Amino acid sequence: MEHESQLSSRERVLLALAHRDTDRVPIAMVCSGINQPTWGMLDEYLKRERGCDLRSWLDSMLDIRAVAPRYVGPPLKPDTDFWGVRRKRVQFGDGSYNEIDHYPLAAATTIDDLKRHTWPRTDWFDYEMLPEEIDRLHRDGGPRAIMALNCNVFESSWYMRGFEQALMDLAVEAELFDFILGKVADFFLEHARRTLEAARGGIDLIFTADDIGHQGGLLMSLDMWEKHIKPHHAPINRQIHELGARVIYHTDGAVMDAVPGLIDMGIDVLQALQFDAAGMDPRRLKETYGRQLCFEGGVSVQKTLPFGTADEVRAEVQNLITILGRQGGYILGPSHVIQAGTPVENILAMFDTALGFASPKP
Repeated sequence: MEHESQLSSRERVLLALAHRDTDRVPIAMVCSGINQPTWGMLDEYLKRERGCDLRSWLDSMLDIRAVAPRYVGPPLKPDTDFWGVRRKRVQFGDGSYNEIDHYPLAAATTIDDLKRHTWPRTDWFDYEMLPEEIDRLHRDGGPRAIMALNCNVFESSWYMRGFEQALMDLAVEAELFDFILGKVADFFLEHARRTLEAARGGIDLIFTADDIGHQGGLLMSLDMWEKHIKPHHAPINRQIHELGARVIYHTDGAVMDAVPGLIDMGIDVLQALQFDAAGMDPRRLKETYGRQLCFEGGVSVQKTLPFGTADEVRAEVQNLITILGRQGGYILGPSHVIQAGTPVENILAMFDTALGFASPKP
């Protein structure tokens, strides 16, 4: 299923990131997806009504594709990642999530305890497969904007330590958690370098992340974030730029107060855009920071998509494109994973409207 355009997906995204006009707003599902059983219901609808399956339908319109180096390191224990974090599946009605049930550094009390942990190494990954995978993505659907990795320094650190313990560490005795942050950041610095060098210019965006906000404000004081978290991201972002890619940064929550610091640490695209959180206003974001930042996401997975009408979804999409897409700089998508129970007609309304609503002119 193809949508006619004079622009390739990659051209469309790069123009938007350069704050220039495009034929339509770019569309992506960054840090997103569609949970079951909604995925299955939408897939059935598309096969019945539009003669295509969900994967091919999404592939026909999404302008960003993701790649990652292949893990080839030591065998991992069941349900355990290369940091040593173990997760288990937790059901909620018809859907499920993977929740952490083992924090490998939770019991550490000294730096020596942390040094004994098996820290990942970049030689656990095959970077040389990236050019072939990037070529395959371009062949399958025309030139796409390519995004790689997930450099989430704070999150990967607290996944090992435990969220409450990590915040206690930062508030009371930061030495242990600062050590963890440093080890994680050093890994991601090398991981990003090897990824971009192996891709030989084929990667446009590096995905970075750290949820630093909740529904009502920041997870920690701005001073604490500036002192302990931000300094680890800045060198990673600087290297990404030196190697020819842009930085797309994900955080949920009410993070307006942190946006100047995020710009200062070198992000190019602010992703998620949880406008249901306190103080998160698309117009203020665009007017205040739109010359320095681009934006991705924004369509509410908390209210409009799951609980609104199709007309309300269409109105929200048009409003976001009109505000955030003026003079480029916006990639539309859901603010996070589309949840179980979201009406099929609302998902269709989001994508169909984005495909058919012209980007605003200056």
